[in-house]
Amino acid sequence: MFQACFNLTMLAVESQQVIWLRSIKLAAGGPQAQQEARLMMSEKIAAAIREGGRLMMGASADSVVKRYRKRVKANVRRLSP
Repeated sequence: MFQACFNLTMLAVESQQVIWLRSIKLAAGGPQAQQEARLMMSEKIAAAIREGGRLMMGASADSVVKRYRKRVKANVRRLSP
């Protein structure tokens, strides 16, 4: 139980970092900002469909949170200067 709460809390913290990094990129404008906006939306839609399907097939909420954390960490690495 503690691990699931920890993972959920860390997802919230790590997501805020991605939001901050993306906000900077979007505020800069230009083609890179447009590309980031498209990527952001396509990632979110694909992840929601994929993980929603996993939940319907019986995956645990914690396993879904762990997979989201993995993707969020990849975004932090990609967006960090």
